[in-house]
Amino acid sequence: MKLLVTGGTGFIGQHLLRALLAAGHTVRALARDVASARALPGFAQVQWVQADLDDPSLDVGSLAEGVEQLVHLAWQNLPNYQAAFHYEHNLFAHYRFIKAVVQAGVERVAVTGTCFEYGLHDGALSESMPAQPVTAYGLAKYSLLGFLQALQRQQPFTLQWWRLFYLHGQGQNPNSLLASLDRAIDAGEHQFCMSPGDQLRDYLPVAEAAGYLARLLAVPGDHGVINCCSGRPTSLRALVEQRLLERGASLELVLGHYPYAAHEPLAFWGNPTRLRALLKEPVDG
Repeated sequence: MKLLVTGGTGFIGQHLLRALLAAGHTVRALARDVASARALPGFAQVQWVQADLDDPSLDVGSLAEGVEQLVHLAWQNLPNYQAAFHYEHNLFAHYRFIKAVVQAGVERVAVTGTCFEYGLHDGALSESMPAQPVTAYGLAKYSLLGFLQALQRQQPFTLQWWRLFYLHGQGQNPNSLLASLDRAIDAGEHQFCMSPGDQLRDYLPVAEAAGYLARLLAVPGDHGVINCCSGRPTSLRALVEQRLLERGASLELVLGHYPYAAHEPLAFWGNPTRLRALLKEPVDG
């Protein structure tokens, strides 16, 4: 399948590109800096195209020529989840781009959403639950989903909306929990300051998530929202202690140094039933 990918140089994007190439797909990917993109190891087969989604003169028709599916990962200004930029700029810029790709004849679209669309719901989160975002980022993503569902009624196309939970691995944000912990270990620190650590979250290695997403692209039909998650609630403290074990380190954990995040419930994780069904895997697999 010939794919048009945005956000391919990002954290998730690089892992997904590897999975797509391994699956034999032909990939055309957008990049603001093509020279830097081409310098990334392992992506010699990718057709990089210099393009900026914000450019009103962007020739979307040429970008979409011969493309069977759009994989839209791009999103600016993260991890600042409360910035008005998400709904004042990103929402409309990304909707215009996706709409133009659909109007150019691409009939299959996959877009990354976020677990922040669920808002402050506790416990296992399933796709049938009402979305009640409390962050600007979650609101913008959920609004984009609504815009695309409305567009489907005017010009039919299939949509996969991938709700991502907490991904970790190579290339993650340097200020994320595990990246910060690794930096403290490498620096020879004796303590690691963190929140109380009893929050339950849904963690998934990014390479594993990328494998799921690559496989979902091959599933025909209009599936809408799909949780991309492990389905396993894990405490922040347990995640940190596991990494310390893996690294053979013994930092003292200073629990409660940072407060709970106001935009997250204490305990939530994804229900993977739909994901497993589409991939024909057992729910507990």
